Amino acid sequence: MLFVGWEGVGLCSFLLIGFWYEMDTLMRPSWANSDAAKKAFIANRVGDFGFLIAAFLIFWHLGNSFQFDRVFEAAQTASPEIILAITLFLLVGVAGKSAQIPLYVWLPDAMAGPTPVSALIHAATMVTAGVYLVTRSAPLYALVPEAQHVVAMTGAITALFAATIAVGQYDIKKVLAYSTISQLGFMVAAVGMGAYVAGMFHLLTHAFFKALLFLAAGSVLLGLERGHHHAAHAHAHHDEKPKRKLTKKKEKETHRGAHDAHGEVFDPGDMRNMGGVRVTMPVTFWVYMIGTLALAGIPPFAGFWSKDEILLDASHHNQTIYWILTAAAFLTAFYMGRQIWMVFFGPPRTDAAAQAEESPRVMTSPLVILAVLSVAGGALNLPFQGFHNLGHWLEYTIGHVEALGLDLTVAGISTVLALIALFISWLIYGRVPLRKPEQADPLKALGPVFKGMESKWMVDEIYQALFITPYVKISEFLADVIDWRFWHDFVHDTVIAGTYNWISDNFLNRTADQKGIHAFFNSWGSVTQGISAAMRRVQNGFVRSYALSVLLGVVLILGYLLLK
Repeated sequence: MLFVGWEGVGLCSFLLIGFWYEMDTLMRPSWANSDAAKKAFIANRVGDFGFLIAAFLIFWHLGNSFQFDRVFEAAQTASPEIILAITLFLLVGVAGKSAQIPLYVWLPDAMAGPTPVSALIHAATMVTAGVYLVTRSAPLYALVPEAQHVVAMTGAITALFAATIAVGQYDIKKVLAYSTISQLGFMVAAVGMGAYVAGMFHLLTHAFFKALLFLAAGSVLLGLERGHHHAAHAHAHHDEKPKRKLTKKKEKETHRGAHDAHGEVFDPGDMRNMGGVRVTMPVTFWVYMIGTLALAGIPPFAGFWSKDEILLDASHHNQTIYWILTAAAFLTAFYMGRQIWMVFFGPPRTDAAAQAEESPRVMTSPLVILAVLSVAGGALNLPFQGFHNLGHWLEYTIGHVEALGLDLTVAGISTVLALIALFISWLIYGRVPLRKPEQADPLKALGPVFKGMESKWMVDEIYQALFITPYVKISEFLADVIDWRFWHDFVHDTVIAGTYNWISDNFLNRTADQKGIHAFFNSWGSVTQGISAAMRRVQNGFVRSYALSVLLGVVLILGYLLLK
């Protein structure tokens, strides 16, 4: 049943990513969104293949059953090599569904779907299924520490790797997408270390503030689209009053954007087209700020408590993983600070940003609710005596859980680093804000490092070169050689068609048709012709012949009657 639900949410994801299947993210006619849906579907099928192999191994070697309790009982006496293989194949499924290295590439493209889909499925529910799978399979992983270490390192490396990519992105939803991959890495690392409470705790708190951030990003997109519409309308009707009064200096600055309403395609999701949005969208700004602080791990927001618990477990389990996650947490605070300064602060860099509108209450009310949960969600599992409610809930699944208290050293280091990262982001993007969409990003001074972040470390291009292009070439070769030349030209046209023509000409036509069917019906025709020729002699047209025939007929009838 777990696998059925696993596949079901994957199908829902595929259908929702391709919702606008004939458009791209800018609503232009294109198959880009459809391609993104196929990419997600294929990447998840690769992971699901590993999950399916693990399921087969479980059935064959662990009691011929899929019941968790029976499987866990049989695993106690099973070969360690079999358990290791099962857990590693399960990790392949986790990497596909929870967007871990190397199968994470589908999640950023999944942002092609509607924003509520990103908030629900691709931030809070479906993508966390892998974390749940590892937690539910905890008794198996406990038997093979090697697999636990592989899971933990996979999550930690994914967290840091995705965080570096998020630093170089300009699309507001792509930043959040790579942030989601990074935070999923935190969760996977936690459950890989055996810190199941910390991993599930972060799963819950992350659902609150990441759903908030995605929906708030959708609010920003809507506001920018409305502002762009008003700006385009204003350019067409110069006599209309602007939505808000601007000084001549600011008005001049807002007209500098080359991407604005002058015929070029305007991207409302590009953070370079924003700036100063906090003035026109105050509610969205404040809830976005709350989500940012929660994601950055600033106390007392929910993200601080769950992230700190993961870092504390990592400091006890493996120092390498601890410092990798700490670096990822630092970059998380930095790229979220960068996003805040680029989107909400500084002068409006386009007319659309200057005339953006706050979203209606029906959209902002859920944001306020999620903002409250992003602040108070940490109460689900505070690191104090009597507040470990989540641990008690998990005991029914994984047995006894160890609850760690608050470590001021670990918490202090993570908080100070987060504040430093926010301060650095202000120095770069807040103190001297960007004023034009085409203005170079200050981080370009890092040279190849930032180029790698901006290009997502060329992973998509590498996959294209290593897997997709060879696969396409092989498919084209097979289609040309096997399908067309061999099957169509040789098998179909030469073998099948030639054999049929030979049989038709030499047997069916000459023997069966000419000597059989035709001869049979022609013989009946000959008989009919003979009878007709005989009858034609009687029907000669002479009256005396007809009179003689009548006389003979009368004689025969009378003879018959007399003899009878």
